[in-house]
Amino acid sequence: MAQLVRISSGAPWEPVAAYSRAVQAGEFVAVSGTTAIDERGLVVGGGQMYVQARQALLNIRTALHRMGLSMQDVVRTRMFVTDISRFAEVARAHQEFFAEAPPASTMVEIKRLVHPAMLVEIEADAYRRSTPPEPKASQRARPKTIGKKKSASKLKRRR
Repeated sequence: MAQLVRISSGAPWEPVAAYSRAVQAGEFVAVSGTTAIDERGLVVGGGQMYVQARQALLNIRTALHRMGLSMQDVVRTRMFVTDISRFAEVARAHQEFFAEAPPASTMVEIKRLVHPAMLVEIEADAYRRSTPPEPKASQRARPKTIGKKKSASKLKRRR
């Protein structure tokens, strides 16, 4: 059975609401809704949707790195914004982090977040890829054949 691994970021709301920044269950990692707070627990980028989205994504990247993963391991993001008309600002930040490996993604408008200065919250789900075992030397050298091979002379006779 897979062991659960939980990490905290030290965000002030984690102990109040009893949640972890990220939880790993086997090969799956879920990163909680992440906002634009800095290492001191302060909201950055007041009024700036792009700056807040970028900070939230940096915070997600930090949580993933602590789990031994990268942004390329993210398979899904969910973005909650307080003003959907500013979609382009959040999309710009998202594109900067995921251009090489775009995840499935959703963006929805919500009324507000836990702190009035927060404009965006982002969740991420990641998958820890298993490296397939190296094939044996004999398997690499021999091409796979499906069914019996027919000789060229038998193929010509059928035509």
